[in-house]
Amino acid sequence: MPLALLALAVGAFGIGTTEFVIMGLLPEVADDFGVSIPTAGFLVTGYALGVMVGAPLMTALGTRVPRKRMLMLLMGLFVVGNLISAGAPVFAVMLIGRVVASLAHGAFFGIGTVVAAELVVPEKRARAIALMFTGLTVANVVGVPLGTLVGQSAGWRVTFTIVAAFGVVGLAGVARLVPDLPRPEGVHLRHEVAALKNVQVLLAMAMTVLGFGGVFAAVTYVAPMMTDVAGYADGSVTWVLVLFGLGMVAGNLVGGRFADRALMPLLYVSLGALGIVLGLFTVTAHHKILAAITITLVGALGFAAVPPLQKRVLDHASGAPTLASA
Repeated sequence: MPLALLALAVGAFGIGTTEFVIMGLLPEVADDFGVSIPTAGFLVTGYALGVMVGAPLMTALGTRVPRKRMLMLLMGLFVVGNLISAGAPVFAVMLIGRVVASLAHGAFFGIGTVVAAELVVPEKRARAIALMFTGLTVANVVGVPLGTLVGQSAGWRVTFTIVAAFGVVGLAGVARLVPDLPRPEGVHLRHEVAALKNVQVLLAMAMTVLGFGGVFAAVTYVAPMMTDVAGYADGSVTWVLVLFGLGMVAGNLVGGRFADRALMPLLYVSLGALGIVLGLFTVTAHHKILAAITITLVGALGFAAVPPLQKRVLDHASGAPTLASA
């Protein structure tokens, strides 16, 4: 696998850390700004809305920009957003910072997925995509737990400053390692938009929303659920997040390996089992050991679906895949 995939994985590591670390720090942020935990949850919702708007917007703006340069610009935007969050004097400013950082998220993974797929032979594309997303999953084993620990001990602002530093490293990695791949001849924004009319592409997106959406519904409030419902101490939330991250890494690697061989059967199994486990979580959340096992399975089954879903979009929007992938 090309070394350039490492640079994409580093960028994904930074993005994954900022995306998920807020879930472990909601109580601290809520206390600092004097808001309720449900209100602090808007930092998750606001980020998600920014991803939803930013993915097509930034991808459209980048149709005339070489992919490598666009990836570098997106990492720069990510750094700025996290610095705004780190220095926010009031809750509204932090929310703005979250939205600014999120604008880079969807486009980075969309463009990065296409670049990763183009760096390898067709029969290894799902594995290449999975390797890029390994940065996102490893962020939940290392970045998010450490960020939560730092935020609980030194303050959440320190966490977001460190995340911004990860973004700088990712930017440098893209600049140094990712080659200048030529854009496909004759592909314009109208072709990218036209790819969204493909029913199979829309179905893949619907599977992402309806299937993977349950993961975020479960883990957004994982910190208060583990402390108030399961009975863990505040300091133990870090280790629960490590288990979630380990599940994500395992699921992502398995998904990348088998998506090249049996894409649809993998989706049937992973999404079906995810629905069952999420249903059981309403019961297991009240027991420490069972809650930890369930959180691990949610991460594993949820991210086992990521490589096949991304590859399915690429397969059915092969002529102009960037916008659809984002």
